[in-house]
Amino acid sequence: MPDISAPRAEPRAEKRPSERTHHGDTVVDDYEWLRDKANPEVIAHLEAENAWTDAQTASLAPLRQSIFEEIKGRTLETDLSVPVREGDWWYYSRSIEGQEYALHCRAPITDPLDWTPPTLTPGVDVPGEQVLLDGNVEAKGHEFFSLGSFDVSLDGRLLAWAVDTEGDERYTLRIRDLATGADLPDQIPNTSHGATFSPDGAHVFYTTVDESWRPDTLWRHEVGTAASADVVVLTEPDERFWVGAGGTRSAKYIVIVVSSSVTSEWLILDADDPTAEPRVIWERRDDVEYSLEHAVIGGEDWFLILHNDGAPNFELVAVRPDAVGTGPADGIVVRKHSDEVRLEDVEAFAGHLVFGYRRAGLSQLGIATLDGIDSPAAVAVDEVPFAEPLYTVGSSRNPEWTQPTVRFGFGSLVTPATVFDLDVRTGELALLKQQPVLGGYDPLDYEQKREWAVADDGTRVPISLVWKKGTAHPGPLELYGYGSYEASMDPSFSVARLSLLDRGVTFAIAHVRGGGELGRSWYENGKTLTKKNTFTDFVACARHLIAEGYTTPERMVAEGGSAGGLLMGAVANLAPELFAGILAAVPFVDPLTSILDPDLPLTVIEWDEWGNPLANAEVYEYMKSYSPYENVREGVTYPQILAVTSLNDTRVLYVEPAKWVARLRDVGAPALLKIEMSAGHGGVSGRYKAWHERAYELAWLLKVLGLAD
Repeated sequence: MPDISAPRAEPRAEKRPSERTHHGDTVVDDYEWLRDKANPEVIAHLEAENAWTDAQTASLAPLRQSIFEEIKGRTLETDLSVPVREGDWWYYSRSIEGQEYALHCRAPITDPLDWTPPTLTPGVDVPGEQVLLDGNVEAKGHEFFSLGSFDVSLDGRLLAWAVDTEGDERYTLRIRDLATGADLPDQIPNTSHGATFSPDGAHVFYTTVDESWRPDTLWRHEVGTAASADVVVLTEPDERFWVGAGGTRSAKYIVIVVSSSVTSEWLILDADDPTAEPRVIWERRDDVEYSLEHAVIGGEDWFLILHNDGAPNFELVAVRPDAVGTGPADGIVVRKHSDEVRLEDVEAFAGHLVFGYRRAGLSQLGIATLDGIDSPAAVAVDEVPFAEPLYTVGSSRNPEWTQPTVRFGFGSLVTPATVFDLDVRTGELALLKQQPVLGGYDPLDYEQKREWAVADDGTRVPISLVWKKGTAHPGPLELYGYGSYEASMDPSFSVARLSLLDRGVTFAIAHVRGGGELGRSWYENGKTLTKKNTFTDFVACARHLIAEGYTTPERMVAEGGSAGGLLMGAVANLAPELFAGILAAVPFVDPLTSILDPDLPLTVIEWDEWGNPLANAEVYEYMKSYSPYENVREGVTYPQILAVTSLNDTRVLYVEPAKWVARLRDVGAPALLKIEMSAGHGGVSGRYKAWHERAYELAWLLKVLGLAD
């Protein structure tokens, strides 16, 4: 019998016009009233949206369950991470079948000279194991659970940990005595993530946020004292900047970072005097970014500073600690600027340096030994080679100053996440672990390839593709994109994606401008007043895939989240005819309204990325011309759209997709809204819940592609 309780018509939000006027332009917004989540009418509307979406997708329940079981069946549910040596302990995490959250554990080292991590077997007891924190225990009684800080003091005695149980990214910080397992009376509410101990373990540095959710204040807490006695180390008044703190690997300095999207300033404290006033390395200058590592070269202390002052793709210089404040001109060049190579990171150890950089759209890893080197100018980098045509590589957790090995991660569209240790002196490579994929997965059953689309202005845009051998082309295809904040969407493996590939779907990533895949210029040409390149690049990639015979418009879906959700909304307006469906997760689809309001969370910080439409009429007009919500079109046929969001998201407020879907309904677009009522920007917490959520999305995509059966 039919479900008589199911809604019979899609929800239609009442139109309650409100006006905003900027730069002489007045806009009438019918759905801004949905912003007030304290209004019972708003909650009732959101619940009606969920009920409608549930009814429209009810037939997919068996497919959702099948996909969930596939993800679960391919995952080794009882597993352990590769142990990381820190001090006298090996640290690792456990996952246990049936449990949502990880157990964070450690076991004692047996030999100070042994840097080979112990081989751990699921289900087998580890001698001397100590469970530091069990997420399942701490999450009891909460719908949401997220660990925001987890830092063990250098002497191994104390744990600083912080938890968010609402999804709003405000954490309660606690300190645990690891000898007894009991928490100290210290308890600090409403912190940001990323608390860190001073090297002596006597103090914890943490940040709090302002009303706009910007981490603006760094505090110092003395272990064993009341939070009311905590001391403000630094407050950043400029609303474009956020603050954070950490320590150098050498444990000689505490570092404080004050940063915006395009400008940074670093300060240091001597570790043996953590209560002193911090001193600035280089005074901030607009549009100059830099980062700092402490190194010892030729027996002398140096600060290695990676900067972009006159070097868009960054340059590495070395300066003496007593010469800070003078700028890069007085430094020794360690690695000079290159138009072809984007330097992203350098890590310093007692005997070597590790470089992370990008070339030709791929991440790279380089090692420089410091043996026999008497000057930073003599540093020579050897690149670690990899055989696959597409891949992602990056340094992993390497906390120890004297370690002789480099831990790094590697993966590709066909190779599961793999952990290696590289012996710096011998060059010997040890494979420590590869992500298990149960059920007989064979990477040789799949193909990966790089294609290049040509954008409207002649720019070549890379596309990464993967499909199962034997897949017919043209056929069903998912095109994924992001394109903001210089974030690179590198080729990586996904267990959940196999549920698409094994059903004959080709998966593609459009590496559009606004990301960082091809260096700083790739980012600069996809932000502020060049933001539309992000959208037109994605459209060019879609057209290229159609022209090359990979798919057809009737068999292509697009997906993106957060700023990638803005991309999805813009593409839906620009080229609705190219896609059968669009999945937009926590989508930033009402950007102009948000960026015009400096009181909203994180808005002022975002001006470096999007421009300031309050002060600049040109930015206002430009953003208005691409804002998905304000450019929904009459008289066109939109693809099927699913917008997924969370009520407690503080980064992209739920109201943006709620308003967008309401506006799409006005023009007859087939749009659905799914809203989690107890989650944040990252969606639900807990791995099984996350698998269910992804299964929900993939089932919808398969239905749009005609593969639900």
